[in-house]
Amino acid sequence: MQAAALLWNIRDLTNQPIALGGIGLARIIPVVIFSLIAGAVADVVNRRNLLFLTQSALTFLALILAILSFTGKISLWNIYLNTALSAAVVAFDGPARQALVPNLVPADDLPNAFSLTSIAFQVGAIIGPGLGGLVIAYFGIGYTYLLNAISYGAVVIALVMMGSVPQQIPLNKRAAVSLTAIKEGIRFILSREIILSSMLLDFIATFFSSANTLLPSFSRDVLHVGAVAYGWLTAAQSIGAAVAALVISQLEGIRRQGPVFLLSVVAFGLATIAFGLSPTFAAAMVTLMLVGAADSVSTIIRNTIRQLQTPDYIRGRMTSINQIFYMGGPQLGEVEAGVVAQIFGVPFAIITGGIGCILGLGLIVGKWPALLHYNGDEPIEAGFPAD
Repeated sequence: MQAAALLWNIRDLTNQPIALGGIGLARIIPVVIFSLIAGAVADVVNRRNLLFLTQSALTFLALILAILSFTGKISLWNIYLNTALSAAVVAFDGPARQALVPNLVPADDLPNAFSLTSIAFQVGAIIGPGLGGLVIAYFGIGYTYLLNAISYGAVVIALVMMGSVPQQIPLNKRAAVSLTAIKEGIRFILSREIILSSMLLDFIATFFSSANTLLPSFSRDVLHVGAVAYGWLTAAQSIGAAVAALVISQLEGIRRQGPVFLLSVVAFGLATIAFGLSPTFAAAMVTLMLVGAADSVSTIIRNTIRQLQTPDYIRGRMTSINQIFYMGGPQLGEVEAGVVAQIFGVPFAIITGGIGCILGLGLIVGKWPALLHYNGDEPIEAGFPAD
């Protein structure tokens, strides 16, 4: 809800597409600065306790946005600043959250667990923007920020109900949060072709196919629809993603995971091109749902590959490096999309982004072909305390 509201809020303040791209820059800079440190921290401290802190901080930042909106003091600079602060918190939240999942379930259930996690996320992503559009239209944008702040209470309750979660913590905690520890995480990634290539592909695909940022402009200037329709367009990808994740969660196992992963990225790029060509609201909804479905398959498989091929003691650092790739791609892509849209128009930026996604896949597979041969039943390195 808040992600959709921020973009709509910026479009209210200015009609320049490049301003929408600025939100990506505000998000990625803190991620690049803090992610490597955050990964080392997630391998040392109790990940569940760290999530208590990050969720509390995100609650506070959402309340600040609500207050600024209600008092009429919201502006571009404080939206960008609040977004940057939130991104800094998320830089610590992401590694702890993702590294926690393999501590909760046995290895055989991990693909299903990631599918269920994706369903939970995508259902929220469907309800949030859809409800956000209604709230913006009938009550005002400040209430979307307020509802977001309240919603963090559910996360805190979930963390309480979870109870203690075992994890492998180094005996020398001070050494574990150091430049040496960070370098160890980087060397680990570079030594695993299957992990490195999946991260690079994730970055390239999301860098070029970043349609979400331009949705406010596409909705208003191309499709000529209002806030409610915009809310549903924002939710469309999540609808497709939730359906795909539900299907995967019911499968006993996915074989030929590498080829399936690559095909899903191709489908992601093609669906993005189709969205850029959409002449109507209905066509845009359908193509965005296809974008979301393809992205969901890709996300579940690549998360499973990385977590199974990473020991628990270094999983936080692996996840933090991956965070730079999977957040850096779409956020820098938002800047690129904003610049291209400013010069050549919104549809051109979206269509060329989909083409770039497919071309980038060809380059990655040509350089690192391991993904073509990955099946999913290879020996694993992850340690799982769950029974």
